[in-house]
Amino acid sequence: MRKVMVQEALGMVLCHDVTRIIPGRSKGPAFRKGHIVAQEDIPQLLDMGKEHLYVWEIDNGMLHESDAANRIARAAAGQGIRFSLPCEGKVELIAEYDGLLRINTDALFEINFDEEIVLATIHSNQEVPAGKVVAGSRVIPLVIDAEKIARSVEICRRSSPVIEIKRLRSLAAAVITTGSEVYHGRIKDQFGPVVIRKLEKFGCRVLGQSFVSDRVEMIVEAIRAFLDQGAEMIAITGGMSVDPDDVTPAGIKAAGGKVVTYGAPVLPGAMFMLAYIDGIPVLGLPACVMYHQTSIFDLVLPRILADEKLTRKDLVRLAHGGLCVHCETCRFPDCSFGKGA
Repeated sequence: MRKVMVQEALGMVLCHDVTRIIPGRSKGPAFRKGHIVAQEDIPQLLDMGKEHLYVWEIDNGMLHESDAANRIARAAAGQGIRFSLPCEGKVELIAEYDGLLRINTDALFEINFDEEIVLATIHSNQEVPAGKVVAGSRVIPLVIDAEKIARSVEICRRSSPVIEIKRLRSLAAAVITTGSEVYHGRIKDQFGPVVIRKLEKFGCRVLGQSFVSDRVEMIVEAIRAFLDQGAEMIAITGGMSVDPDDVTPAGIKAAGGKVVTYGAPVLPGAMFMLAYIDGIPVLGLPACVMYHQTSIFDLVLPRILADEKLTRKDLVRLAHGGLCVHCETCRFPDCSFGKGA
């Protein structure tokens, strides 16, 4: 790369984008890398405040910023990622389809430890739609030592994938609603429709909804009946507090549930329960799932549908970012809720 006066750059090839900013209107490249400078370009470049340009004169062992950003992006990307064309030295990583974004944060931090390399992402473990930009890569200088990029590529190879979109499965799901007041028809169930709506939003097939009283044996019978029907996930609503009459946790255990957690560091959602019966997730949903637009259920459901078997450690990590601040206009999942995991 060589620095030359604008007036001396006729016929030379730009090695970087030249950005034009019109305050309050636009910002973008007026001339792109690879452009051959012509006589009519000179006045515009000078009007933009450019007295010097950098033109191609790259030594062996060096990479241009766009080539470097491309290599980092493609090395870091796993399934479900497509790429933008380099623009002003940056390459964007874009979700190819709806799914769960997963990022290896340890590898991400290691890559960025080199102060000349940038790989920036949105938070991991969130549902993203097709077309959403999930990361961007670039380098700080216009040209960079190829060995530095090779080291970043090697980190990506060891940690593959650093960034991926996991497809969400469409599971056969069942809903069990507990509570003597609903079972006996004293009040109308309002919990089940909320859960069913969220399951169907993700394409799950709801096998049905059972109503049971606050009795352990009835809960066990309902769980086993849905398992016999082929349920791949069971959500149980109500009866999740510590009151003596709330026996849903006992019913899940009596049905053979291996409990991962009873209680989660998430608000709303503290009384959440997760268990597995022969690999089938059984979720005990506290009442807050019915009352709040966003809760623990919205954090856990996409990860289960992405075929993750959650551990106690996974749920404890939700504590960082686990407080929903109930914004007047909910922006979930484009917010901090649940993003510390």
